[in-house]
Amino acid sequence: MLEVKQVSKLYENQRGVKEIDFSMQRGEIVGFLGPNGAGKTTTMRMITGYINPTRGSIHVDGLSMADHPKKARRKIGYLPETPPLYPEMSVLSYLKFIAKIKDVPARDQKKRIEEVVDKLGLAGRERQIIRHLSKGYKQRLGLAQAIIHKPDLLILDEPTSGLDPKQIIEIRQLIRELGENHTVLLSTHILPEVNAICNRVLIINQGRIVLDENPEHLGQTMADSFEVSLDVKGPADVVIPLVKSVDGVGTVEERRGEEASSGEVVHLHVKSADQTDIREQLFYTLAEAKYPIMEMRRERISLEDVFLRLTTDEQGLQAAEKELELEHKELQALVKQEKHRGKKRAEQAASAQEQENGDNKGGEG
Repeated sequence: MLEVKQVSKLYENQRGVKEIDFSMQRGEIVGFLGPNGAGKTTTMRMITGYINPTRGSIHVDGLSMADHPKKARRKIGYLPETPPLYPEMSVLSYLKFIAKIKDVPARDQKKRIEEVVDKLGLAGRERQIIRHLSKGYKQRLGLAQAIIHKPDLLILDEPTSGLDPKQIIEIRQLIRELGENHTVLLSTHILPEVNAICNRVLIINQGRIVLDENPEHLGQTMADSFEVSLDVKGPADVVIPLVKSVDGVGTVEERRGEEASSGEVVHLHVKSADQTDIREQLFYTLAEAKYPIMEMRRERISLEDVFLRLTTDEQGLQAAEKELELEHKELQALVKQEKHRGKKRAEQAASAQEQENGDNKGGEG
């Protein structure tokens, strides 16, 4: 449905987006994540045809955005972060206007408006002036304008931003329902939203795609070890060495805070040496030694952990590189300054020497 190939966008010799490369299949709901300034909005504006990439290609349902922009745009419904609403119009007048400019055939407009009004829960508000709608209903109307022409691909930019909890739940449910008949690219900064709605996640950082994965598989993809929380009844000075002796165990740490070990139960965080599942070995070793396991559960890496790892680390590295570059420039400036000072001192010394020589000659005369 959507194919983005080696797409880059340059701004005054700086890359805003760097060789973005991904595709989406029919029926997918894909979460698009990234820190501020990472390139999300630029990417979405290129996909929707609002700006052109410097290089690379974008195809929507096989149509090139560069060669057939009008036909490709008809395949797309776009909801920007601020919905493109006209506050003085009524809901019905606005939808009639949008249906017309999006080339919905005149004979189909009435039926199509009725369909989106029903689907998005706008029934009974057709005559209401848009400025009087709540934020939640304005967002519903924004979704209505995005789907009124029956696009195959929906691009949604922060669709739940600024909504209250009840409105967020309602809009998320609408997006799930829209995903049954549309391919959806959902940009959001609310990470639980991706887990709640999406069956795939893309993370962009510094203009590059750094992750493309099913949220359910993140633990397998990103974890470098198998991690277990383990509660064992027994003395810590015996249980901890015993757990450390289990084949495949890498590190063992006692949990602190609210889950600190009591006199009877030891609370441990256990990591394997690799990604091997160590639960069976832990069970048999502790059972044989007659130390009961009160609870054992696998610890899975969260989307929040993945996001921070993929964005913070790279940003920190880039900051360090910039700092080194700045230090190098400052060092070059100091060297240049010292050369200039040295040259000036040499000239002053030569001048003084000439003056001294002249004075000496005058004295001899």
